Amino acid sequence: MKFLLAQINPIVGDLEGNAKKILNIASEACSISADFVLTPELSLWGYPANDLLLKKNLVKNQYQILDRLASDIKKKYRNLCVTVGIAEIINDSFFPNLYNSIALLEGGEWKIIARKIILPTYEVFDEKRYFRSEEKVSVLTKKFKDQTLRIGFTICEDLWVNKDIEGRGIHKKNPIVDLKKKKVDILVNLSASPYTFKKLELRSKVSSFAAQYLQVPLIYVNQIGANDNLIFDGNSFILDKNGNKIKQLKSFSEDLSSWEIEQTKPEKNKYNHSEMSSIFDALVLGVKDYAKKCGFKTALIGLSGGIDSALVAAIATAALGSNNIYCVSMPSKWSSSHSKSDAKDLAKRLKINYDSIPIENLMSSFEESLNKTLDLDMAEITNQNIQSRIRGTLLMALANQEKHLLLSTGNKSELAVGYCTLYGDMNGGLSVIGDLYKSNVFKLCNWLDSKDSINHRKSHMLDINENIIGENIRTKPPSAELGPNQLDIDSLPPYSILDNILKGIIEEKKDLKQLEEDGYKKDLILKIILLIKKAEFKRKQAPPILKLSSQSLGTDWRIPIAISY
Repeated sequence: MKFLLAQINPIVGDLEGNAKKILNIASEACSISADFVLTPELSLWGYPANDLLLKKNLVKNQYQILDRLASDIKKKYRNLCVTVGIAEIINDSFFPNLYNSIALLEGGEWKIIARKIILPTYEVFDEKRYFRSEEKVSVLTKKFKDQTLRIGFTICEDLWVNKDIEGRGIHKKNPIVDLKKKKVDILVNLSASPYTFKKLELRSKVSSFAAQYLQVPLIYVNQIGANDNLIFDGNSFILDKNGNKIKQLKSFSEDLSSWEIEQTKPEKNKYNHSEMSSIFDALVLGVKDYAKKCGFKTALIGLSGGIDSALVAAIATAALGSNNIYCVSMPSKWSSSHSKSDAKDLAKRLKINYDSIPIENLMSSFEESLNKTLDLDMAEITNQNIQSRIRGTLLMALANQEKHLLLSTGNKSELAVGYCTLYGDMNGGLSVIGDLYKSNVFKLCNWLDSKDSINHRKSHMLDINENIIGENIRTKPPSAELGPNQLDIDSLPPYSILDNILKGIIEEKKDLKQLEEDGYKKDLILKIILLIKKAEFKRKQAPPILKLSSQSLGTDWRIPIAISY
């Protein structure tokens, strides 16, 4: 039996378009004499469909689309079998009234062959809002030619049942243990598993455990593409019964790959990626798909001459092409000469569109108006925020006028402690590096300017003959330049210390005592906790943040604003 693994990038809610994509894949399968096409979780809908699943007419319409797709596959490709991820209606009076299901299209008809058992409700996931959990594991007995196979089907989270690997604790149900009793010949997992740091390693471990436990080969098919703040990396693979990888599909790219069940010899892995290259590829895909799926062709960036906006400009250039990136420098009376020249030089290296709009006169007008009308002598922080909001207003005006996607350039460290201005530098349609601590911004930029990134720069059409970010930008002390000779360190501890404490609080959920045991001073910890708390209202109004970590400050950060603890 020959399987075709279809690692695809569906558009959320575009059921007709996604069905057409699956039909095109069926054509590819037929051309190589494949028997069985496997597509990812909810492949007809795209993942996550969220409250689109509450639109009853859309849910009902999927059945008509499935009927047509099954009929078309039968007419054109005869006996080909295709799995499609759907939202199956449960005909009773209870809510939720859907299963997260897999339909098998064969012989001009379709039937349900698997339903998801474990519904995740952690991080960004909220599947129990939409779906009901299946009670039993799913096994498909299928005869091909002279071969009969018992195929165990699992859907994404159904595979994540080893608490020693994934660390969240024991699920009440364990599909892998239940499948052991069914004596399957092969295990298939169809997923929509988003990228986060270390996720690739964890996936390999939980999958290897399942393959070894069942002593069968495992096929893992994952969605790729970015949907809003989530980035799906693909990286589908096949393991032998001993948990060893025998096939690996591409990262962050659509890919089709065939496999015959008799094939046990490992293929050479052509897709080795470092952590830094994976982060860069993820962010590039995040920007590219967000722009494409939201109808933007161009992006706008406020280019300060600092490292954050430089990195965002490089990512955007790789995602959309240099001709489609527009950058604006907005120097004030506090802007250093090197910031102005660094911004201009970066734009030249990236070959992106560049303009400069000085804002000193605008700042003077604001100060004069407030002084004359209200007799208000503005405090330093007020003046700094007005400077940022002038820039934010100019950027929004340009984005409106030219239909650009305005990219926010703030990092996670700033967003966590509120070192950012609401309606100023927080303006934008997408926060590109809002889940990347400042320390990691420096690491990613250093990698991007190193020889290790040359192949990646080449693949993204970036210059390989010189530094992209530039030594001046990478080595100067961080500063928002909101006052004379102002540096970030005047308001915050060094990022090497701040970021470790923030990670302890945000990702690792450590309390005061645990952080003190890590060697940090109590006064500093309490100061940072208070800054995080005070900035909550800002984060609730921030643009979508491309998720990279297990705990971003976006939709998976659900801390109330009005609290006392």
